[in-house]
Amino acid sequence: MDFGDILDEWDRRTAHSQGKKGNQRKQKTEKKEKIEKIEKKEKNPLEIWLAGHEVYDKDADNPDEGRPPWERRRRLLRKKPDAVIDLHGLTQDEAWTALENFFEESNRQGCEKLHIIHGKGNHCIGGSVLKQVVRKYIERCPFAGESGQENAGGGGAGVTWVLLKKLYR
Repeated sequence: MDFGDILDEWDRRTAHSQGKKGNQRKQKTEKKEKIEKIEKKEKNPLEIWLAGHEVYDKDADNPDEGRPPWERRRRLLRKKPDAVIDLHGLTQDEAWTALENFFEESNRQGCEKLHIIHGKGNHCIGGSVLKQVVRKYIERCPFAGESGQENAGGGGAGVTWVLLKKLYR
């Protein structure tokens, strides 16, 4: 089956000109024709069964299924963040609470990569206070996996990225 055949099949399945009942009848006759065509061509039972049944691609839901972990990591490092939080202007306690809520909600939504904007600490004596809070939180958070500083184009030392672990819910 070439790409043109796939497109033709898609057009046939998504056509709504005959209504739902007409489409169902049309699909049944197409399946019968397909099965008969394959039976005439060759007697492979697997192809006959596949022609008459819908095939669900389970790998389409999870792009990392069956791939080595380093491929998932590479994909996530290139990916834009699923969620971003800005901690500017918060105290240490407020930032900690905000991070707890942010990570729990991000995990619940199935996010894979997060950005935390904490600032560079240019206006603080001794460096960024919030950056230290973020580091401590990431070390203790069960959802947090690998993390690091964003590239110069994405905020530099004032932004931390975090890859969330795949926890089974």
